[in-house]
Amino acid sequence: MSETQLQRRPTGLAVFLTIAGAIGFAAAFALTLDKFALLENPDAQLSCNFSVLIGCSTNLSSPQGAVFGFPNPLIGIAAWSAVITIGVAVLSGARFARWFWIGLNVGVTGALALVIWLIGQSIFVLDVLCPWCMVTWAVTIPSFLAVTLYNLREGYIPSSASVRRFAAGAYSWLVVITLACYLVVAVIAQLQMDFLHRL
Repeated sequence: MSETQLQRRPTGLAVFLTIAGAIGFAAAFALTLDKFALLENPDAQLSCNFSVLIGCSTNLSSPQGAVFGFPNPLIGIAAWSAVITIGVAVLSGARFARWFWIGLNVGVTGALALVIWLIGQSIFVLDVLCPWCMVTWAVTIPSFLAVTLYNLREGYIPSSASVRRFAAGAYSWLVVITLACYLVVAVIAQLQMDFLHRL
């Protein structure tokens, strides 16, 4: 393997995907266990229920908690397992074709769309914030940004030279962009739910 190939291996992205995948998987697994507890006893007091504002029970028991007819956390267990596998594979030296990276981008875009919808449902409809759900949101947003900016920078997603340069610059600001996204969600939650006053 040439030095150029080694330099082009997205080690940073792979490490991030592995860690983000592990965090997302842990959150999905915890939510799955909580769902089992609710199925056994609808009145179960879950460890993630802190108040009327912060808790998992409402979300898990709502129609929004089973968008496709089965509990949402099962999607997370499958999806985050795949993300972990991709991260570890890249760290191990695997190289993927352009179609694979585009497919991953489609996947994280779908995940982001679902997360945005769930955020809206939590804030505007259910009026409760699920801690484990928020962990999932917190890793989905930067996962989408990291994969998309990487694909634009590398030219896997067809784009102009100026877009590729922008993506390369934005990639180095990934943490700041992610924090800005978190801030937007927090502001929306505060404006709609009066979050700080109700804590």
